[in-house]
Amino acid sequence: MRLENKVAIVTGGATGIGEAIASKFCREGAQVVVTGGPADSVDDIVERMHERGGEAVSFLGDLSNEDTARECVESAIECFGKLDILVNNAGVLNALHPIEDYPTDKFEEMIASNILAVFMMTRAAIPELKKSRGCIVSAGSEAAWNGAPNFAPYAGTKGFIHSFMKGVAVEQARNGIRANCVCPGPVNAAMTEDEIVSFDSESEETLIANSAPGRHGTVEEIANAYTFLASDEASYVNGALWLVDGGTTTANGNVNEEVPHNLAAAPGPSGDGLGDAR
Repeated sequence: MRLENKVAIVTGGATGIGEAIASKFCREGAQVVVTGGPADSVDDIVERMHERGGEAVSFLGDLSNEDTARECVESAIECFGKLDILVNNAGVLNALHPIEDYPTDKFEEMIASNILAVFMMTRAAIPELKKSRGCIVSAGSEAAWNGAPNFAPYAGTKGFIHSFMKGVAVEQARNGIRANCVCPGPVNAAMTEDEIVSFDSESEETLIANSAPGRHGTVEEIANAYTFLASDEASYVNGALWLVDGGTTTANGNVNEEVPHNLAAAPGPSGDGLGDAR
């Protein structure tokens, strides 16, 4: 129970990595505010947590809005009395195009979700995290380390998060607040319930080819990294960009052809959080 007596907000918790984080946090003893957009099935996720003995509440709204972000933090205080952990997980990858063809409206949507919401939630949470000497864990990406065709705008938004979290980490250390990023590589997960990007076969092959284990990561493997960074076990980890990418960044090339088939299989369900988050 590494997060016992902790209160956490997990943004984008309706599906994929966010759902896995929220579920894992509950299993580790945290009380969780699970956020999502108006169309997201956050209430269903929260209900499943309740069925398993977890404590969680839902919050719906556009977190890129200053007032909504403040209300989200206030809801955590009203429901659970404090805030220890902010997970800025929500984000979108809504288009894959070369720069010259990239739709302006899609880029603006990414700025709102991937940049504005992270800024607004972090700023709103800081006063409460000062009281608890809490922490922030935000969703970076290996895409912000590595160039890839059609990913440049998305990678740019994640690059902001990397730099922002490092700045917050140094600035807020005097208040006992830690700030870190988890930087996933290719993962079998939709980013949001209304995710509309589909990878063509060539893009899919490229993603797998650049993964040293020869497979996508699982959402549970990513959630495990968030759990460690949010826990007191990571008390001396601050300002880190924590790569959870199967060696994609280190490999820097097509390396998976050397991986035996049995080693390229994802972990199965187990008691440590790997497998089906539900």
